[in-house]
Amino acid sequence: MQCEWWRGATIYQIYPRSFFDGNGDGTGDMPGINAKLDYLRSLGIDAIWISPFYKSPMRDFGYDVADYRTVDPIFGTNGDFNNLIAGAHERGIKVIIDLVLPHTSDEHLWFKESRQSTSNPKANWYVWADPKPDGTPPNNWLSVFGGSAWQWDSRRQQYYLHHFLRSQPNLNWYHRPVIDAMFAEARFWLDAGVDGFRLDAITTLVQDHELRDNPARPVGSRPLSFADSNNPFSWQESIYTRDQPHTLEILAQLRTLVDSYDDRYLIGEIADVDMITVSAKYTRTGSHLHSCYNFELMQLVFSCGFLRSVIEKTESVLGAGWTTWAMSNHDNIRVVSRFGKLGQLGGDDRSLAKLLLGVLLSLRGGACLYQGEELGLPQADVAFEDLQDPYGIEFWPEFKGRDGCRTPIPWTGDLPNAGFSKAKPWLPVSPQHQALSVDLQEKDTNSVLHFTRQFIAWRKQHPAIVYGTLVLSASADPVLSFERVCEDERILCVFNISNKETSTQVPEGWQPLEGHGFQSELVDSKLRLPAFSAAFLGASI
Repeated sequence: MQCEWWRGATIYQIYPRSFFDGNGDGTGDMPGINAKLDYLRSLGIDAIWISPFYKSPMRDFGYDVADYRTVDPIFGTNGDFNNLIAGAHERGIKVIIDLVLPHTSDEHLWFKESRQSTSNPKANWYVWADPKPDGTPPNNWLSVFGGSAWQWDSRRQQYYLHHFLRSQPNLNWYHRPVIDAMFAEARFWLDAGVDGFRLDAITTLVQDHELRDNPARPVGSRPLSFADSNNPFSWQESIYTRDQPHTLEILAQLRTLVDSYDDRYLIGEIADVDMITVSAKYTRTGSHLHSCYNFELMQLVFSCGFLRSVIEKTESVLGAGWTTWAMSNHDNIRVVSRFGKLGQLGGDDRSLAKLLLGVLLSLRGGACLYQGEELGLPQADVAFEDLQDPYGIEFWPEFKGRDGCRTPIPWTGDLPNAGFSKAKPWLPVSPQHQALSVDLQEKDTNSVLHFTRQFIAWRKQHPAIVYGTLVLSASADPVLSFERVCEDERILCVFNISNKETSTQVPEGWQPLEGHGFQSELVDSKLRLPAFSAAFLGASI
């Protein structure tokens, strides 16, 4: 059976300023990515997703776009990016880029014009609103980064909406010229040859037209995420600021545009909502997004039972939709640290990293690896004086921000800055990461890097794992078990989500599969699993 390339694809996320510095100025760039394309090919991945590289004042490190069509000089040139597309395609790697649709930078020419008056040609391109009679903001909406989501502008004598930094004003997607202009920006990159877009913060695209207040969220139902303990943003139900009906209308139009090109792809970031339900809604019709990328496996609560509940809910609502799973990214604590600490699963981080990769790459859907996950990197500890992230600076010390997952990739253990750059890096290289460098792991056949390559290659040989159905099997903690099935293959996936050896019964008819990199033993239907290990067994259809 032949499926679309994105079904079951393994996507590798590149945070460009921290991947590899090609020109020696301390910041990763396009030439740096180009220099590592053979390394990326060696992993066996299907695509790379590159976080924003557009011209930007970098107050939110590229998610505040000042010019959608120009590569920011710190990353190189448009020519460098064209070379990257060509080089990736030569190696059979698709290229997906971050597209920030909900907002721009306040330094974008559109916003500079919009804020001049209430009557200029771009006056309605952003979300503007009059103050209340007492001068306060139009409603109670809060910014993710702290404080009101409204910023006063003295020229227009109005407030503008910003769901994130005040320097990230929200576009008005009820205004047709905005839709046309942003679709033209997307078309520019499709014409350049990109294979798809990862749509950042897509549930924030549209706000309630009537600007109604969000209701309070009961204390007991506030979600557990990385900064909620001291951020009142989570104290509201975001029913008027997230996932509005008009969003689906816009996505349907964007899908039509993307489908006019051959074999292109749309994946949306889903956050701040019921992520599983919204992911299903955005993908199951086949007329909106191809896939959704959510944060369910990046929550603080992470256990065998939690994994089982997420899989169960996803399978119950997804239908014909498609999910791309991720356990780490540029916004969250790296999974080895998060899982080990909060699950109180002390032990061998290398075995834990392999187990988590095995789970991620065995679920029904695509899988997204964040750079450094293939090395088993833990969260770096970044001193306050070295912080760059405005989120961390705002909420320090209870929340240290996102810099700990954004530090440079360690390439060569015995070189300054772990071979990332000849200059002082924009964030310091973690000493803990230096010992996990690529060159050292290349020499160690038991490394996380070697395992990642082996497991991805093994996975590609088994269509049931890549795109088959998933049915949870009966199992008790700490064992997670499910079947993956396609028309001519049936595989039982069994994981020991603990730092102690365990065993479980396996029904008759299952035989161990080899080549995936995990160790286990099956004797008389009793499967023995070492700590942080897994087994894969096959049976006839």
